[in-house]
Amino acid sequence: MGIIRDIFKDYGLVGAFGTVALIMAVSYWFANLIGQKRMGSAIAIVLSLGLALVAGIFTGGRKGVSDIALFSGMGLLGGSMLRDYAIIATAFGVELDKLKEAGVRGVASIFIGVFFSFLVGAVIAIIFGQRDPIAIATIGAGAVTFIVGPVTGTALGASSEVIALAIATGVVKSVVTIIATPLIAKRIGLNNPSSAMVFGGLIGTTSGVAGGLAATDPALVPYGAITAAFYTGLGCILCPSVFYIVLRMIFPNV
Repeated sequence: MGIIRDIFKDYGLVGAFGTVALIMAVSYWFANLIGQKRMGSAIAIVLSLGLALVAGIFTGGRKGVSDIALFSGMGLLGGSMLRDYAIIATAFGVELDKLKEAGVRGVASIFIGVFFSFLVGAVIAIIFGQRDPIAIATIGAGAVTFIVGPVTGTALGASSEVIALAIATGVVKSVVTIIATPLIAKRIGLNNPSSAMVFGGLIGTTSGVAGGLAATDPALVPYGAITAAFYTGLGCILCPSVFYIVLRMIFPNV
């Protein structure tokens, strides 16, 4: 135990990876126990959010578990550096030729999905009293994905509270997608590569789409992930630029 404690304190990032691995192992064990092994990712997300809440209450801090010295490496693992690295790695792994296979419907679904998700998030933010275009854009971007939200918030200079809200919005969307996809797959004809590409373009959250399709038909995962990856990239481009400019026009005096 002393060795493990020293590793967590002196090598924070290693400890953070170990913590995540443990959470994933417990989550998939529990999912398998209840006969829903493919919901392991959704359970891991919910469990992590719960642990972050408990840590925040316990420490009275603002950074969740990273406020605890033993888990300080979580701040680096979940920070902007590795987040942006993940975005770039995802973008490099996408082949344009594969996107062409989706046809016009696949390409159109990406633009429609990004616009609609941002619109829903922005409208909800406005309904709850937000009038600052930076905050609205950040929360709207969070509704696109939990990656696009913090990227947009960082680019526009949003407060940490708003960025956290955007991430939470995207996480909820991801979890709902994982759970709901296998339940509605038959009704929406989600049973072939073309429909999987369109689905990935409309929903966009890569983890949610991949998890949901894995629970529906593992063979469809690569197809949905292709358009979902482009969706994330397009969101990172449009949300802090075009969409934010439009919001500035709507709320010019803020």
